[in-house]
Amino acid sequence: MLLPWIIVSPAVGVLLIAFLTHRNRTLSSTIACAAVGISFFLSVLSVISLISLPPDSRIVDADFFTWIQAGEFWTSFGLRLDPLSSVMILVVTGVGFLIHIYSIGYMHEDPLYSRFFACLNLFIFSMLILVLANNYVLLFVGWELVVFCSYLLIGFWFEKKSAADAGKKAFIVNRIGDLGFLIGIFTIFYAFHSVHFREVFARTGTVPQWLITAACLWLFCGAVGKSAQVPLYVWLPDAMEGPTPVSALIHAATMVTAGVYMVARSSPLFSLSPTAMLTVAVVGTFTAFFAATMALVQYDIKRVLAYSTISQLGYMFLALGVGAFGAGIFHLMTHAFFKALLFLCAGSVMHAMHGEIDFRKMGGLKKALPKTYLYFLIGGLAISGIIPFAGFFSKDAILLGAFLHEPYGKILYGVGLFTAFMTAYYTFRVIYRTFLKPPDDPHTTEHAHESPPVMLLPLSILAVLSVIGGFVGIPIPGYNVFEQFLEPVFPKSVVEVSHNTEIVLIFVALTSAVLGILLARQMHYKHPENADRLASQNPFFAGIHNLLFHKWYVDEIYDRVFVRPIYFISDKILYRIVDVQLIDALVNDTGELLRGIGNRFRRLQTGDTRSYAAAILLGALGLVAYFVWMVRR
Repeated sequence: MLLPWIIVSPAVGVLLIAFLTHRNRTLSSTIACAAVGISFFLSVLSVISLISLPPDSRIVDADFFTWIQAGEFWTSFGLRLDPLSSVMILVVTGVGFLIHIYSIGYMHEDPLYSRFFACLNLFIFSMLILVLANNYVLLFVGWELVVFCSYLLIGFWFEKKSAADAGKKAFIVNRIGDLGFLIGIFTIFYAFHSVHFREVFARTGTVPQWLITAACLWLFCGAVGKSAQVPLYVWLPDAMEGPTPVSALIHAATMVTAGVYMVARSSPLFSLSPTAMLTVAVVGTFTAFFAATMALVQYDIKRVLAYSTISQLGYMFLALGVGAFGAGIFHLMTHAFFKALLFLCAGSVMHAMHGEIDFRKMGGLKKALPKTYLYFLIGGLAISGIIPFAGFFSKDAILLGAFLHEPYGKILYGVGLFTAFMTAYYTFRVIYRTFLKPPDDPHTTEHAHESPPVMLLPLSILAVLSVIGGFVGIPIPGYNVFEQFLEPVFPKSVVEVSHNTEIVLIFVALTSAVLGILLARQMHYKHPENADRLASQNPFFAGIHNLLFHKWYVDEIYDRVFVRPIYFISDKILYRIVDVQLIDALVNDTGELLRGIGNRFRRLQTGDTRSYAAAILLGALGLVAYFVWMVRR
């Protein structure tokens, strides 16, 4: 059984770096990369052994020991390997391994180099617990460890107030969703008398639908927080304050995909609740559109990619909500490839530009960074859904699933299609402004240089995966290897579509992406002055630009509605009145009372032996008089 060792390997890396090699930078990074590399190798062996089994037997569920037992509640420390968790461990360890290698070059001058790699290993360890757990309680442990790791990594440069605040924001916002997740776990135990996947999923026919719906909606609250969906998405753009490898790890392969994985893992429950499925689809679709609108006008490369991540996660939830579970996980995998590629390319640009992330101060970088440009272009084509790149196949599968969904599929499809148009536009807006448009100041980029090989190697691998990764999901009967592999996990779809309909939908999706690219070329390469003029001079477009640039003022609204009232209650009432004037005053007054009593009795302690002898004599005489009086009664 290799599963425990997949988790143990990065855990050992954390311990070795923390207690033995933290003073040796080279050895620490080597151990961290080796630990994740070993975990990836063991994951590949495990998946190969799983594939060798008959399709109906591709679920390995192992309980290793009793973990918690209290009254009727019992759960074990157990792991589950099936097609779904196989995809996840390959993505987590594979993409995570490439990010580790990239970090060797990107973080080489950081004074907390060893600590950074220890945190990365801890992140991988936590995510592996989450995706391999065979019950909701152990999954929740990995769920919480991932949040803790995100706090450490987002706020890694804690001397910057913005980074420290971003780490706290991510931690606090996720607590809101996690409360719902906990209630969902309690609801599942109440309904099924178990938290183990195999027992819960086997008993779905014995539980009222309303109880299943309640459990699913509470679980989805956790997914909304973890995967940054409306209304709990606000932490993810601020997570850009962490080092770029952290952004790639969080946004591509680990934390934000945890909510998608959890809903997909719970598909036997969600598929029985039309209300929960519709909720997932609507929230995902709205989030995809909403985040894309904000990405249209941002000038920070990483922030554009952050809103893009929120939007793509919305796509995944759209797929899950319409019952296209395989398409959702397929997009999760391809998104890991091209989004990690885009973030690491952004890091390469920052490396060349000495930390600059505003693409208005760039331009013409194609000549200085030809390899980075090529890789960024591949990632941009993939996320835009251009054939034959990976994103084309997975995004097409999602839009097809939405189109076939009844009764609201056409609306969901329309919003998703327009979002695809915006995705292509804002992605190539970054490409044209950063790499192709001549810089406003020719001296700005004259010292730009290509990244070292240790940073370019992961980019080349991710670029290849972004090109060929989609071919495992070709939407042709008999050739969709990915969907066939996931069949033992997800409920089978009974909706069929004609080839002509599918071809038309593919053409429409491609057309929307191409139009987005052409519009970006016209506005930000051919005539960039027109875009700047619209954003600053035209009252109508300037107002829209200002609204989107300030992110629909959601953070400001949250600050007024939630943060300030909570701060007022906490500081002005609970602290200054309840704590200081009531609790502290009561404690202090009690102390003063006892001190006063003590001062009175202290006068009896004179230090004079004759006084003590006289007091003893008087006490003895008093006792004798008392006993004589008692006897005479």
